[in-house]
Amino acid sequence: MSGKAILVLVDGTIYRGDSFGAATTTFGEIIFITSMTGYQEMLTDPSFAGQIVVPTYPLIGNYGINFDDVESAKIQVRGFVVREYCPVPSNRRSRGTVEEYLRRANIPGLSGIDTRSLTRHIRSRGVMMGILTSDLTTSEALHELKQLPSYGDTDFVKEVSVKEAFEWTPAHEQQRYEHNIIIVDMGLRFNIARILSRLGCRVTVVPCTLSSLDILAMEPDGIVLSPGPGNPALLDYAIENIKGLLGKKPILGICLGHQLIGRAFGADTFKLKFGHRGANHPVCDLATGKVHITSQNHGYAIDTDSLKGGLQVSHTNLNDGTIEGLKHSAMPIISIQYHAEGSPGPQDNTYIFDRFLQMVKEENRK
Repeated sequence: MSGKAILVLVDGTIYRGDSFGAATTTFGEIIFITSMTGYQEMLTDPSFAGQIVVPTYPLIGNYGINFDDVESAKIQVRGFVVREYCPVPSNRRSRGTVEEYLRRANIPGLSGIDTRSLTRHIRSRGVMMGILTSDLTTSEALHELKQLPSYGDTDFVKEVSVKEAFEWTPAHEQQRYEHNIIIVDMGLRFNIARILSRLGCRVTVVPCTLSSLDILAMEPDGIVLSPGPGNPALLDYAIENIKGLLGKKPILGICLGHQLIGRAFGADTFKLKFGHRGANHPVCDLATGKVHITSQNHGYAIDTDSLKGGLQVSHTNLNDGTIEGLKHSAMPIISIQYHAEGSPGPQDNTYIFDRFLQMVKEENRK
């Protein structure tokens, strides 16, 4: 541990605890996540860019850090706030501690605070900006915070997207592919590419700014619009590119990709009070009537009343009734708001990739 640190929220609420990881100052939107495991996946999930993440599970770090359970090439969160940090992990796969992992990436952590109180505060007041610091006083932090941009006014997608296209290379060096799939990277979680590769796809990841003409010139059999961070209303460049792809090739949108499909057809999006983040959100698949327990990580949703252009609701959230999936009445387009690739133990939600590839096969036969 490095000493003391504080978390100051923009409404003046202060939490004091112990610093771990990097002894520095950071700011971001304060959000909570209810998953009981998967803190390494949380830390490396690009959808958390610009955010300070608060797991509600009270003990973090007990199984350490390994080289496999990552969802991107680096830590993406701006800060990490926990109830109790375990400095001595015990797991056969562990290759280090969370504190070492954070320190190498210059990301600060805070432990020893009442994360239940913080979670209840966010549920009551809504997500808000905050500063995590071991350098500033509370008054200095609050003054600094009020000068900083809000989360919803920043385009984080361009920060996390790849700059150049690359082909995803599976570990088993598969040589024969059934389908050529393009993933538009707006904050790609690696497991999407892993699953598609395992299902026999040649996967190429391209930047979020690549034009629809350039994407189609790569002759894909299907296109995946990845998850990602931030406010979908800021992403006009991505929406215009998606419009150029509609009806040309089968499309699967996931999380942010789902929201952008909605906006490409003229629907509106809105900010949720405290988001959906965790591994136990019930979603009903209207096509089958089945209820799936899903992994989720998003702060925005599509306005049901604004749907148009042939989009139909395919999945709903059983907690609050928000849209969890879309399909088009005529075009080969489907989308989900949740993370089918999340696989928090169970992997039953990967059925959506089978559904997408079946759509690809049917289009190829035409």
